[in-house]
Amino acid sequence: MYKKIVVNVCEHETRVALLEDGTISEFFIERGNISDIAGNIYKGKVQRVLPGMQAAFIDIGINQAAFIYVDDLNMGVFNELNPFNSGEVQIDDTENLYQEPTHFSKKNHDIKIGDLITEGQELLVQVAKPPIGTKGARVTSYATLPGRFLVLMPNSDHIGVSRRIENETERNRLKEMIISLRKENYGYIVRTAAEGIHEETLENEMSFLINLWRNIQEKNKKAAAPSLLHKELTVCLRAARDLLMHEADKMIIDSRPDYESVLSFLDTFMPSLKSAVELYEDYEPIFDAYNLEGDISRAIKRKIWLKSGGYIVIEHTEALVAIDVNTGRYVGKHNLEETILKTNLEAVKEIAYQVRLRDIGGIIIIDFIDMEKKQN
Repeated sequence: MYKKIVVNVCEHETRVALLEDGTISEFFIERGNISDIAGNIYKGKVQRVLPGMQAAFIDIGINQAAFIYVDDLNMGVFNELNPFNSGEVQIDDTENLYQEPTHFSKKNHDIKIGDLITEGQELLVQVAKPPIGTKGARVTSYATLPGRFLVLMPNSDHIGVSRRIENETERNRLKEMIISLRKENYGYIVRTAAEGIHEETLENEMSFLINLWRNIQEKNKKAAAPSLLHKELTVCLRAARDLLMHEADKMIIDSRPDYESVLSFLDTFMPSLKSAVELYEDYEPIFDAYNLEGDISRAIKRKIWLKSGGYIVIEHTEALVAIDVNTGRYVGKHNLEETILKTNLEAVKEIAYQVRLRDIGGIIIIDFIDMEKKQN
């Protein structure tokens, strides 16, 4: 399957589409607003502690206060006698690295949040989930720094390997390599892109990530709270880091500054991939040239029609995503049960496609059309 990344850069937004044999399979959009803060690291200040909820509001310098749960507080930071206890973990590189806090401590159910933090206290936190509607960002004190081949976990000593690397010999090779290379007692996740990689390349990235973390720590010592300590890469650079090579064969960008930025980024991490990046300079808009506007228009619509005449409705709320399936214009050729079954089966494929395309996570509730026969 031939895959390519198509990037459209405008004045106020950047759009990235991953194509599989010409069909859009994943779509990302970044605008210059506070919703694009997943992965950012802040020096925050505790605004309010909520003992009944085992949570607290943290001022990170944006309009809405962020919130943190007691389980997302790194015990090693607050109690030297209770060191971090790592556990087993696997990671799938298709998942958003910041969707859930990536720590492996024991749950802090028996600890009162008021015994750990107080109002006015300063705290280094990373955004795990951006704000949605009136709901503030969710943050964690377990920071993670993703590179192309590794994810650095400075609050952990665990070493894990992406489950997408299935060869057991290669998994062991990579794990042993990390153990022999690490000089600090930091944890690492080996990403899918590291499969077959040389030791020198991993060592260089480890050094880069460690230096980045040290720089964040130095900023934290000097900065006033609240303030931004580290900003995650732009969507264009994230696409180059996470999708190029293993997910895509080519990357085409219609902006010279972003094209040059990607080349500079790859020059540091993977020089051999620079030849896979192209600058698009035709007069026709790049998304029109690849017939993507129609698919993207469908991706942002609330109501999506199925080929049979049925349709699905996707509703986003602060708590969950609800998907409703309806027969619509489809009346079938034989009986009602057959019509409903065909609509539901068609909806399953479309929902799976839409969930990936829209990058939907969290709780998803699907209301299929009721069927009478148990086997259906």
